[in-house]
Amino acid sequence: MKELELKYGCNPNQKPSKIYVADGSDLPIQVLCGKPGYINFLDAFNGWQLVRELKQATGLPAATSFKHVSPAGAAVGLPLSDTLARIYWVDDLGELSPLASAYARARGADRMSSFGDFISLSDVCDVDTARLIKREVSDGVIAPGYEPEALEILKQKKNGNYNVIQIDPDYVPAPIEHKEVFGISFEQGRNELKIDEDFFSDVVTENKTLTEQAKIDIAISMITLKYTQSNSVCFVKDGQAIGIGAGQQSRIHCTRLAGSKADNWFLRQSPKVMGLQFVDGIRRADRDNAIDLYIGEDYMDVLGDDIWATIFKVKPEVFTKEEKRAWLDQMTDVALGSDAFFPFGDNIERAHKSGVKYIAQPGGSVRDDNVIDTCNKYNMAMAFTGIRLFHH
Repeated sequence: MKELELKYGCNPNQKPSKIYVADGSDLPIQVLCGKPGYINFLDAFNGWQLVRELKQATGLPAATSFKHVSPAGAAVGLPLSDTLARIYWVDDLGELSPLASAYARARGADRMSSFGDFISLSDVCDVDTARLIKREVSDGVIAPGYEPEALEILKQKKNGNYNVIQIDPDYVPAPIEHKEVFGISFEQGRNELKIDEDFFSDVVTENKTLTEQAKIDIAISMITLKYTQSNSVCFVKDGQAIGIGAGQQSRIHCTRLAGSKADNWFLRQSPKVMGLQFVDGIRRADRDNAIDLYIGEDYMDVLGDDIWATIFKVKPEVFTKEEKRAWLDQMTDVALGSDAFFPFGDNIERAHKSGVKYIAQPGGSVRDDNVIDTCNKYNMAMAFTGIRLFHH
């Protein structure tokens, strides 16, 4: 297949629309089900690159949950604890395969943002992963292959209209890439930067220790940032992104956004949230929204006298600011990556509130000394990579 006609571009008024390879060669994909659109393919191709690199860097199956050309979550296939299985709503599925665990983590980290996602998988989609995908609100999936039973499960989704794309894992794009803006062609070399342990060898803080898990986590953060709309910051813990701040004009706003998402991820594991008793039959999206409101500043939107009984069997107590802070103070050993340098120490101060201990960033700010001093104040280990990872 040389080209694929699409219904429209980013918006319905943008026609005609199609995808093709500029040199006239065959497309490296097959559409096995559905009719993916322009934005679906943007998410699919960016997500595929991300999970392929995570697999190369860690040796583990990887998954990402993409929305609007940035990842809402990304993870590798480490086993789930009982707590994570519960907060990701997969505890009823039994022991999951590594690939399914990777997607449960990627989808579960920020379920509000992942609603209606496009999924990318590094490995052949197995039955466990297909069963998990089938129950979530999602636009489609891309993978290097599908087990026959897994494909049949996915084909039942959306009345047979779910987007299922198979990509050739051996496809290598041209080394020069192009795009057009306002009729003007842009050309650049592809970002083929390899991120491995050597990427983090220049540790500039008094604390020089990066544990093996920390190296994996900061690699995940930087590979995720490589395919996240800039400016961007990514918090990672135990093999998965737990907070991604994308597309902000200010670095501190990236850090605050990503940090608040990381905090919400940890707050969902608190006894107060784990103990919430929802009414029978509540929809998954309504339950996720209720939790997000309950742990946020607008908690009365779900605890008001005229509303709580439609959501909960028993009215929950308010999760006070002091209680939330006490719980968050238990979050430790979080890794943080930034796609460009931190210009001020305020980013580090905010990171400290979310348990960050390990940091990777390019360095090169005129205020590097201030940033390093702030890390030293909290005994953080920070590596300078010397390389920016902007993605637009």
